[in-house]
Amino acid sequence: MKRQNSLGSKKSLNSKLTLGGILVALGVVYGDIGTSPMYTMSSLVAGNGGLGHISTDFILGSVSLIFWTLTIITTTKYVLIALRADNNGEGGIFALYTLVRKKAKWLIIPAMIGGATFLSDGMMTPAVTVTTAVEGLKGINIGNHVLISNQHTVVIVAIVILSCLFFIQRFGTEALGRAFGPIMMLWFTSLAIAGLYRLAGDWSFLRALNPYYAIKTLLSSENKNGIFILGSIFLATTGAEALYSDMGHVGRSNIYGSWPYVKICLLINYLGQGVWLNQIKGLSSYQKINSLNPFFEMVPAQFRLAMTIIATLAAIIASQSLISGSYTLVSEATKLKLLPRLRMIYPTNFKGQLYIPAVNNIIWILCISIVLYFKTSEKMAGAYGLVITITMLMTTVLLNAWLSTTKRNPVLSKIIIIFFLAIESIFLISNSVKFFEGGYVTFTIACVLIMIMIIWQYGELLKNDNTFHREYVSLLAYKKQLKELSEDESLPLYTTNLVYLTKIHDGFKIKKDILYSILDKRPKRAKVYWFVTVNVTDKPYTTAYSVDTFGTDYMVNVQLYLGFRMEQKVNFFLRQIVNEMMIKGELPRQPQTYTTIPDRSVGDFSFVIIQEVLSPDTQLDNLKKNIIQARLWLQRYTVTPAIWFGLSYSDVVVERVPLTLGQLRSDKLRLVQREPLIKYDDVDNSDEDDD
Repeated sequence: MKRQNSLGSKKSLNSKLTLGGILVALGVVYGDIGTSPMYTMSSLVAGNGGLGHISTDFILGSVSLIFWTLTIITTTKYVLIALRADNNGEGGIFALYTLVRKKAKWLIIPAMIGGATFLSDGMMTPAVTVTTAVEGLKGINIGNHVLISNQHTVVIVAIVILSCLFFIQRFGTEALGRAFGPIMMLWFTSLAIAGLYRLAGDWSFLRALNPYYAIKTLLSSENKNGIFILGSIFLATTGAEALYSDMGHVGRSNIYGSWPYVKICLLINYLGQGVWLNQIKGLSSYQKINSLNPFFEMVPAQFRLAMTIIATLAAIIASQSLISGSYTLVSEATKLKLLPRLRMIYPTNFKGQLYIPAVNNIIWILCISIVLYFKTSEKMAGAYGLVITITMLMTTVLLNAWLSTTKRNPVLSKIIIIFFLAIESIFLISNSVKFFEGGYVTFTIACVLIMIMIIWQYGELLKNDNTFHREYVSLLAYKKQLKELSEDESLPLYTTNLVYLTKIHDGFKIKKDILYSILDKRPKRAKVYWFVTVNVTDKPYTTAYSVDTFGTDYMVNVQLYLGFRMEQKVNFFLRQIVNEMMIKGELPRQPQTYTTIPDRSVGDFSFVIIQEVLSPDTQLDNLKKNIIQARLWLQRYTVTPAIWFGLSYSDVVVERVPLTLGQLRSDKLRLVQREPLIKYDDVDNSDEDDD
């Protein structure tokens, strides 16, 4: 008997366009891209040799390049195209992968690379944004005191702010999150006001919107970096991937409604910085300033402190968005079996609130290390953006697969994909020089993450490869034995409901280890034997199940279908299923003689988890054996299956079984003739020493 039922559904956030939704979008989606004006123009000036080596045409061209990069990459690719590729309202590279993974197995490769590089480069965001904001306070007189006078103090303050931010994650950030929208609205408005104040001094700079100046600067000899100038230009759009990933929190319509305002504010600020640079580029007083940052310098002195405070708040919000996004991304990767299981905590009832202690601590350590290593935002910006370009390329590859599944014009779709692949490849080439300027840090982190994903994913494939020596047996062949064991009153009742978490293969086959555990290792008498499989679906918030009792009332195969964003509370869901089956008469009631719950009709549950240990008899080549060993090692240091499946407060028994893969050695004993015993009296002791 088979039946499918819902355990309740959790829909994504309402995607209708509302004023409140737009405000939330400003606070959640645009932290990274919204703080880029703090360091993009300063990186361009420093990369061209400083203030004394830039001209009006160079400044115009730089602003033009920024505008068209925002238009082509952020607006066209992500806002107009990628946001359409949503999985029940959820965005991001893993949500995109779930839409296309059935199309081709190799698509897991761009998904793994894109996810790893996004996580890696994102670790630079809190470090660079917070450090840049704190640098804005350097030399400012506050209450007749200069609190931050040198870069050493900047580093200390940045570390303190970052440490506090990571510390509060464990308590949840629901209250903090409510303030994000108004603060970011104030931030973007401040960007526009500061930009307009300077743009009013030279409205002719609006001609920078003409792509002619962008092309001219790329080819001009005044541009000392040539095409590699795009490495700094790319900083203006690094938050585009995060914008796509955060779609599930605010809805596509609210991003559509808020992006025009955000883009206009960003553009006006960049134009204002360009006008200010053009006005002061010949002044020796400014040319003597080390690490000149036009973003803060263009703000009138009387408003500098206020702008810096708002910038610091915006930097904290950008960092918080990155941290929350990292939790979500790791959670999705774990549910898709691309990363090991990690302990996950839900500190509040607020949708999307998730805390992963291991991820939090790792990002915190890396952010602090980045601040201590690079020391200045200028050097961080020089290393920032390299691997996120790889993420964008991988997203384009997956978008190509998605577009081929839609009814859109295939020729036009291919032209669009080729165009973006070409543009992003140029950005990747231009960013390649950042590898030696510090980009090797994020590149190394990305490689480590990719290696972990390969070990976890390929190790799982090796473990379940039917070509290896794995014994599977049909549950149907053991129906009679399980019935007799269930009714054998000569054995003590082990538990009322005995549950095994296992995958049921075609033909109702399961690993023989499970039936060996029930029948041989220690006969476990139970009223009902449960074989439960947790299936992670392509949809984010699925909660459904199917059952098959094999025509019995003592064997149940449960298939749980949980979305890749759902918590896997197996014990909680299983009790709901039991109650439903009893109400429908599919299972007999299990009244308890001794209980604290009146009229209790459901018996006790015991969960048996089979833990595999690599057997010395495994015969694999060294590479495959090392991958399996590495996966088992990772498994040992990550969250236990009991915690992962929501069984922390349940009766759980862990049984260790050998994992034998490959051809078995035929180590059989050979009977040999035993030598006759020598009598002690026949031994000649004449040669013994007399001492």
